[in-house]
Amino acid sequence: MLIRQRSSWHTFVLDPVDGNRNLTSTASAPPGAVVTAAARRTMTSVRENGTDTGTPSRASRLRAMIREKELTYLMEAHDGLSARIAEVEGFQAIWASGLSMSTALGVRDSDEASWSQLLGVVEAMVEATTVPIVVDGDTGYGNFNTARRFVAKAERLGVAGVCLEDKIFPKMNSFVGDSHTLAEVSDFTAKIRACKDSQRSPDFVLVARVEALIAGRGLAEALDRAHAYHEAGADAIFIHSRQSDATEILDFCREWGQRLPLVIAPTTYASTPSSEFQAAGVSAVIWANHSMRAAVSAMRRVCREIFTKQSVHRTESELASLAEVFELMEYSEIDEAERRAYRV
Repeated sequence: MLIRQRSSWHTFVLDPVDGNRNLTSTASAPPGAVVTAAARRTMTSVRENGTDTGTPSRASRLRAMIREKELTYLMEAHDGLSARIAEVEGFQAIWASGLSMSTALGVRDSDEASWSQLLGVVEAMVEATTVPIVVDGDTGYGNFNTARRFVAKAERLGVAGVCLEDKIFPKMNSFVGDSHTLAEVSDFTAKIRACKDSQRSPDFVLVARVEALIAGRGLAEALDRAHAYHEAGADAIFIHSRQSDATEILDFCREWGQRLPLVIAPTTYASTPSSEFQAAGVSAVIWANHSMRAAVSAMRRVCREIFTKQSVHRTESELASLAEVFELMEYSEIDEAERRAYRV
């Protein structure tokens, strides 16, 4: 069975004993190769029941990515559809954004959605994709105990990692207002240790997000916090800023010295070339909310046009065709599965 990604093809081999599908890469696709939803949903190396299929897990792939010298890019997704599109268009990892998922649920990014609601969305994203997913876990939704339960549940769903930020619960989105209260370092390091203790796979990635620059605490405190989180067991540091240029991010990178992989989200300093981040030693760049914002813009424009003109005639040419949607969602796999089931 073959599954197509934008940059490569992969072959699934059905294990006759346990039914797991093992993944091997192929350089090119033979004629008539077909993408199937069933193959996509089963492309994972270490099954949730712990069975090793002999291929890299999503978590191990993510861990390898952030340790590489080349930049890794994570594309934001907020539901199964946006996650699938991100993968089809070539992204090798996905950021399950708290802001974007909350917005898609019709609530604000201030912990108005429960963590079980958000993990329900994440589950759909895992089912729709094969690439590593990092979940925006906000503050961990409380103390060390709620944080470790969130991480444990997320790992069971099949995500590759979770990112926790060092603010207090409930938090406000980092780009809203000027009141951002940081957690005590002792409380946040306790969360990190509890989460690392609760993970099952040694490859699972816990990212510690430092919000000191967002809160106006300055570079020195940002570095102190990052060092403490490193010592507590974090696998990567996400240094966050909302300045219009990358000066304070690049200053942090110089002082940090690549002690752990660094993650950034250049939402407000988007004009900075990625080559500068590469040169500064950044490991991963998150395009943190762009699919959601694109969807908001497109939906508002289409709704406004249809409402105003009371017709969809001119709008149709600007939309994805139903055939494109059916192909993206692999409707043909249902017929294939039916033929196999009924042996026709």
